[in-house]
Amino acid sequence: MKKLFKSLAEFQQEVPVIHKGTQGFGYTYADLPKIFEVINPLLAKHGLGFTQLINTKDGVNYLVTVVFHIESGEQIESNCIIPEVQLKGMNDFQSFGSGITYFRRYCLSSVLGLVTDKDTDASGEQEKHEPKKPVIDNKRLGKAMESIAQGKYTKEELLNTFALTEAQIKIVNEL
Repeated sequence: MKKLFKSLAEFQQEVPVIHKGTQGFGYTYADLPKIFEVINPLLAKHGLGFTQLINTKDGVNYLVTVVFHIESGEQIESNCIIPEVQLKGMNDFQSFGSGITYFRRYCLSSVLGLVTDKDTDASGEQEKHEPKKPVIDNKRLGKAMESIAQGKYTKEELLNTFALTEAQIKIVNEL
């Protein structure tokens, strides 16, 4: 892993702050094309590459981000669950695609140590908000219940991870 970590450290020393230039609903973010425009030449310069794959296990979709050293084959990976949520005005496929794009951006930024604009955590400029829990549909709830019955997850993990309706909470509590 020596070559990978050396190259990654050199990459991180050289990669600039990536500015958030894309406007969302009440927020800005650095989009994937902008991130790729900045990082791809520097990754190549330092002998690094990456790939992002979608895997499914027990009905749960994961984004797997793999960063590798081209010469040695050394690699590190990061796995992120892609929650199934329904976004206003989008069908299931559009919502899923939006989730993939979102997690590609943030997982890649995390594993490469990218900074997108200034960090305001300690400056008092940022309000603290509780993160919103993703909504789970009944189909996915059924799969989660099967996993609980098989001992793969607990009821508490399910209740703490997702925003459930009253009816869904009742179903979970009856297990």
